[in-house]
Amino acid sequence: MEHAFELLKDIAFSIIFATLCAHGARLLRQPLIIGYVAGGILLGRHMGLGLVTGSESIELISEIGLLFLLFIIGLEINLKELFRMGPSMITLGLVQFVGCVALGLALYGWFGWGYFKDGVLAGRYDLLYLAVTTALSSTLIVVKLLADKFEVNTTAGRLTVGVLVLQDIWAMLFMAFQPNLLNPEWLAVIRSIGLGLLLTSAAFVMSRHVLNRIFAAAAKKPELVLLTAMTWCFVLAGLAERAGLSKEMGALIAGLSLAAYPYGADVIAKLIGVRDFFVTLFFVSLGLKMPLPEPGLLAGAVGVAIVVVLSRFVTVIPVTALFGNGARIGVVTALNLSQISEFSLVIVALGIGYGHVSQQLQTLVLTSMLMTSVVSTYLIFFNGRIAAGVMKVFGLLRPSQMREKKMREEKFEPEIVLLGCFREGLAFLDKLEQRLPALKAKLLAVDFNQALAGPLQARGFVFRYADLAHAETLEHLGIEKARLVICSLSDTYLKGTTGARLLSQLRRVAPQARFIMTADDARGSEELKKAGALEVAVASESVGSELFTLLQRHPA
Repeated sequence: MEHAFELLKDIAFSIIFATLCAHGARLLRQPLIIGYVAGGILLGRHMGLGLVTGSESIELISEIGLLFLLFIIGLEINLKELFRMGPSMITLGLVQFVGCVALGLALYGWFGWGYFKDGVLAGRYDLLYLAVTTALSSTLIVVKLLADKFEVNTTAGRLTVGVLVLQDIWAMLFMAFQPNLLNPEWLAVIRSIGLGLLLTSAAFVMSRHVLNRIFAAAAKKPELVLLTAMTWCFVLAGLAERAGLSKEMGALIAGLSLAAYPYGADVIAKLIGVRDFFVTLFFVSLGLKMPLPEPGLLAGAVGVAIVVVLSRFVTVIPVTALFGNGARIGVVTALNLSQISEFSLVIVALGIGYGHVSQQLQTLVLTSMLMTSVVSTYLIFFNGRIAAGVMKVFGLLRPSQMREKKMREEKFEPEIVLLGCFREGLAFLDKLEQRLPALKAKLLAVDFNQALAGPLQARGFVFRYADLAHAETLEHLGIEKARLVICSLSDTYLKGTTGARLLSQLRRVAPQARFIMTADDARGSEELKKAGALEVAVASESVGSELFTLLQRHPA
């Protein structure tokens, strides 16, 4: 009874501190994962208050979170979509992972990591694990930040997500190889891979011919959908472990087998809350293990972070340039991938269980992951501006191209400026092209999605990249003599600024212009009109009016 009380107390402290630190991370615009780990650090005996005494129990419970995490990652991987990505995507995923592992082996080995027992690392396979784990990027962090910036559907965003999906496949293959790493005989390796393929095939057959009917029947009772999915996850995890594979790999296969079916999204929606609870405990347990930072550990983490960033640049940019996506898209994609995956911690934790690696490696990877997570938050947030700077510094734009671009921009003085080419902005351009095509020669389209440049320029529009959250960017657009500036983005889509603040900056940059803005609601419309807007389009009213018109056209 006393043990149960201590366990309940430890779980309560873990959730409370993780929540408080996660709110702090949110206020500082950092990934919530950092807050969870920070909560564990504050609770631990090494650097914190020592409030959690049963860290082993927390770690044991958190393993359920690992299973759910990998199960949901599997649910989010659509193999059909992966095969549709084409040779460029497959090549990028192959070169990125293999290249980063090779560079890691070379550079970490050159630094001496993995060889000196009294140094940073001491385990037999620390060097290999370090190279593999630092070649993986964080799906959770990257997708969240790209979604916040509305960049998931840009060219760089699609390449980034595609690489992340392929990285998960590479990680799964490595996990199949892990149990036999201490005895790397070809027959054992082939057996592991064969069992993995057999389990995957059996899972897909069961999913197609049996589970789809079970889920269809369970759909009438929502709680049964969740329970059936969890049962499938645990069954595959158990079978994988009995077959000599890892239970985490079984959970991933369970998710893959459900991903292509309609009920996959419903399972994610119902399971994600349960997963978040257990995953939070997993990251808290990592924080509990965090030792006092030593100069050698911090220096090693900085070295790993530098290798991670450089390896992404070396492996990603040449491939994107080779397949015609351009160097700038490659730089942005490399910046997006410049962190270490939470999946890496899973692989290292399994490696410790198998006796492959030392505890020091887990500490180094954890510290490096935290460091790269913080840094990559800013790299992704400013990826467009950083990419432009990198291209200038390294001459990725040839001088002749830069001169032609500058002359073209200097000659063009738009009379009309459209800020934002998202859904509403593109609809506006479509209408203008249909009804007033002569205005195309006088209009400048501005957006942070560089992928729009090619399609819009092919249609005869002049396009320029800009981050509207930064006033200095507006000053370099050459819109000083514009007569009309239209902003199609409301506060919902203006990240890092607001419509009122943007209008104030625009009035200073283009003093002769009149301004048409977009607001989310009537209150926002009034505020923009008071700030000097000539007209304000209210998104909700426009859609509501259109729906009412359609209702009149088709009465009940």
